[in-house]
Amino acid sequence: MGIRKKWAMSGMVALLVLAIAGCGSDNDAKGGSADGKSLKIATDASYAPMEYMDTDTIKGFDIDFIKAVMEEAGIDYTVTSTGWDTMLTSVKQGTEYQAGVSSVSITDERKETYDYSIPYFESTNMIMVKEGSDIKSALDLKGKKVAVQAATTADELMSGIMGIDNGNLKRFDSNAVALMELNGGGADAVVADIAIVNEYIKNNPKEKLTGIIDKENFGSEYYGILYPKGSEWKAKLDPAIKKVIENGKYAEIYKEWFGEEPDTAALMNAK
Repeated sequence: MGIRKKWAMSGMVALLVLAIAGCGSDNDAKGGSADGKSLKIATDASYAPMEYMDTDTIKGFDIDFIKAVMEEAGIDYTVTSTGWDTMLTSVKQGTEYQAGVSSVSITDERKETYDYSIPYFESTNMIMVKEGSDIKSALDLKGKKVAVQAATTADELMSGIMGIDNGNLKRFDSNAVALMELNGGGADAVVADIAIVNEYIKNNPKEKLTGIIDKENFGSEYYGILYPKGSEWKAKLDPAIKKVIENGKYAEIYKEWFGEEPDTAALMNAK
C-alpha cells in the first residue's frame, strides 16, 4: 500500500514524540448542529498515517474521514487525543466521550462491550522484521520475541499463535514503543496494522526493515467508529458514512493518503 502524503516526522525519535504528544490536543470542526447536540470523539493520535500529532494538530486518514462524515451529517464535533486505553474506557462509559475513531477493528469480542458504526476501512495485520530475518510467516513467530500494542487485534492474533501468557509476547502502550523494541534488539518482530508498518518502513529506509503479509493467518479486518452500547449516534451517523462512501468523497480521501483506489464494494458488503 503506497502512502502518497508524506508524514512530516519520521524515525524512531519522531514516533516517540508522537506517542508522548498524543495527549490532550483537540481538533475542533464546526459543521452546523442538526439537533443542538455535538459529539465528543476520542482518538489515540500515535498511529500514523491513520491519526497522529503534527505539532498541536491531529491529522491522518481517520481525521479527514470523520470530518467528511460529520459535515455530511451536519453535526458539530471535537476530536481529542486521549491515548488508546483511555479512549476504550471513556467511550465504554459514554460520559466524557461518546465515540472513538482510531483504527478500531470490529471484532465479535468488542461487540459485547461496544456498538460500532458500519465498516469504513479494510485493513489487515502485517509482520515487520529486520532484513535477512528467517521469519517468513506468522507461524514462524513461535519461539521468537514479538512486540505488539496491547489490546489490539495484533495482540489477540499473536496471543492465539504464541499463547496469551507467553513471556516472549511483549505488549506495549503504543506501536511507537513496540517499534523501538524491534530496533533496540529487544524483539525479533513487530505485528501491527499494514498501513502503520508500510508507513514506518517507507520513512526509515536506513533501518533496513521489511514487511511480511500472511493472508492465511492474518485475514481482513474492518474499522468502525466506536460507540457505547445503546448509543443514539450510530443511527445518526451510519447514513452519513454510507453517503460519504457512495458519493466519492471517501475515495478522494483514501487516494490522498494511500495513493490508490479503495475497494469500496468490499467495504459496503463487509459486516
